[in-house]
Amino acid sequence: MPPRLMPLTVSVDLVLEKWDLELEANGRDHHTADLCRERLVVRRGQPFRLTLHFQGRSYEASVDHLTFNVSTGPAPSEEAGTKARFPLSDAVEEGAWTASVVDQQGSELSLQLSAPPHAPIGLYQLSLEASTGYQGSSFMLGHFTLLFNAWCPADAVYLDSEEQRQEYVLTQQGFIYQGSAKFIKSIPWNFGQFEDEILDICLMLLDVNPKFLKNSGRDCSRRSSPVYVGRVVSAMVNCNDDQGVLLGRWDNNYVDGISPMFWIGSVDILRRWKNYSFQKVKYGQCWVFAAVACTVLRCLGIPTRVVTNYNSAHDQNSNLLIEYFRNEFGEYEGDKSEMIWNFHCWVESWMTRPDLKPGYEGWQALDPTPQEKSEGTYCCGPVPVRAIKEGDLSTKYDAPFVFAEVNADVVDWIRQGDGSMHKSINNSLVVGLKISTKSVGRDEREDITHTYKYPEGSPEEREAFRRANHLNRQVDKEETGLAMRIRVAQSMKMGSDFDVFAHITNNTTEDHACRLLLCARIVSHNGMLGPMCGTKELLDLSLEPSSEKSIALPILYEKYCDYLTESNLIKVRGLLIEPAADIYMLAERDIYLENPEIKIRILGEPKQNRKLVAEVSLQNPLTVPLEGCTITVEGAGLTDKQKTVDIPDPVEPGKEVKVRVDLLPVHVGRHKLVVNFESNKLKAVKGYRNVIIGPP
Repeated sequence: MPPRLMPLTVSVDLVLEKWDLELEANGRDHHTADLCRERLVVRRGQPFRLTLHFQGRSYEASVDHLTFNVSTGPAPSEEAGTKARFPLSDAVEEGAWTASVVDQQGSELSLQLSAPPHAPIGLYQLSLEASTGYQGSSFMLGHFTLLFNAWCPADAVYLDSEEQRQEYVLTQQGFIYQGSAKFIKSIPWNFGQFEDEILDICLMLLDVNPKFLKNSGRDCSRRSSPVYVGRVVSAMVNCNDDQGVLLGRWDNNYVDGISPMFWIGSVDILRRWKNYSFQKVKYGQCWVFAAVACTVLRCLGIPTRVVTNYNSAHDQNSNLLIEYFRNEFGEYEGDKSEMIWNFHCWVESWMTRPDLKPGYEGWQALDPTPQEKSEGTYCCGPVPVRAIKEGDLSTKYDAPFVFAEVNADVVDWIRQGDGSMHKSINNSLVVGLKISTKSVGRDEREDITHTYKYPEGSPEEREAFRRANHLNRQVDKEETGLAMRIRVAQSMKMGSDFDVFAHITNNTTEDHACRLLLCARIVSHNGMLGPMCGTKELLDLSLEPSSEKSIALPILYEKYCDYLTESNLIKVRGLLIEPAADIYMLAERDIYLENPEIKIRILGEPKQNRKLVAEVSLQNPLTVPLEGCTITVEGAGLTDKQKTVDIPDPVEPGKEVKVRVDLLPVHVGRHKLVVNFESNKLKAVKGYRNVIIGPP
């Protein structure tokens, strides 16, 4: 902001001529440089600079009295902590707003102001009262935004690792993990928390939340707590109770909106929400909700990361048990409200928990996907990850729900044609596997399962389950001497035909006369099954003593091509029945079909404020032409907004599509260009390229 030139007479001989909010220096010191282009953005608990220029004579401490006023929210009050009046003074008061002199050069007075480390975050107004003797005037100096401060040891979100602060507060891009537990797929994502408008949109999100609309003074006061702010963000990212950002949809019918798989970043979603007057954006699923929440929380200064849990249980009645009822062919019957999701994403935010007993500070799970209500609102958390690991289900907020997501048991019942029910053995499905997040400072996956669970079968695990009253836990796997698992080829590519195998072992000394049902069905990431794409029934499978057998099930492109969802998942199920011994054995596996690789070349020298070209290409792996192809790119610091290129001509089988997109990098450093390819037959293909931008 250029210095303002509106003279203000403070006394007969002291005139405040102009002032400077030192945007550049404050932005650098407070790690808010990207946000400080037009308005001051600072972090609480840390001094920021302000320079006053007087005309006529210099400021004299013995004669002149300067007092500052700050306030936030529509009804500020000192009792609520949303308003403060404090003098220019050398005495520093702990935990209070302060202003002191740093330097004086003639008529120029350099000051530093500081917000207490527990001040409410938000947009503040700053004014100055200046008096000499009995004369005085007040003047509006402008507005500034106050954020949480992970660099300040007294702040509730303090992180003591600079590398982690860089990753979880400042990094604007990352990965979200999808696929299946046996084939983990990394999806690039542009969080873009420092992109134009995003901070203002995050503050708007706080200001349209129902708690603010009901009692704005109380809501603004409670914004001092990251626990409170995290809970509000968890509720506001979905639109189920309020004017929230995203509408969830899981039925693969997205014609009146945008498929959840299409998104490659949060910026476009948040801008759409604001530009259409807080109308819900269609559509989101768990990773979209989690990614947008991560953007908002990082923007407000709370260290946050997206996590993915594979084989995630949705337990509605908190009995830590998911029961599946199946017919004689192994197909689900009846109510499917309790499901095992192939994967489920939420976020973790770093903060202290003064509302809980010691030891529960650190990572807190927050889940913005609307699943169950918490205190009457569709939100979940924050709950300490440590409490989940210890089985302490009395902990705020929503510990039983999150505990079940990673620990529920699954029981399968097979109903025979005569109505009799048989409990089946299913050793292939373990809930809560490969809990994943992006590594700090690297494009690698970090497995954080150990932060949620003790090793299976360990005394600590048993104790955590006892504490959680998880008494129906299947302590021992039932052994029959028979075992079955689903095996796959090394790589299953989209558009190819391939075989999957039921691998059966007989470890007994007897013959077994069995019946085998093999079935492959399209499945969404949340466990909803679609049409069949392969089936085989062997009525008289003979298993010799101490033998192994592999039975192949072919899966053909022509059978799955028209039905595969954008999750690219097929569920293969084997049901082995030996009526004579009353053995019912299930084995399941989710198969992820790999999309073709998107290749990205950077043409030109990557320099700040110099045009750059990205060449994006992809080869059609299918036996049919691709039509209606589009390529969309975005990247914080590389493009000011999302760019889409339409490809008018069909792309024939085996042929390559290639487009060029102009970039204009505005920031030095490492950035990610994120790409999405869409067509009629091949959807939501993702790619990325790291680009290091040098100084001009």
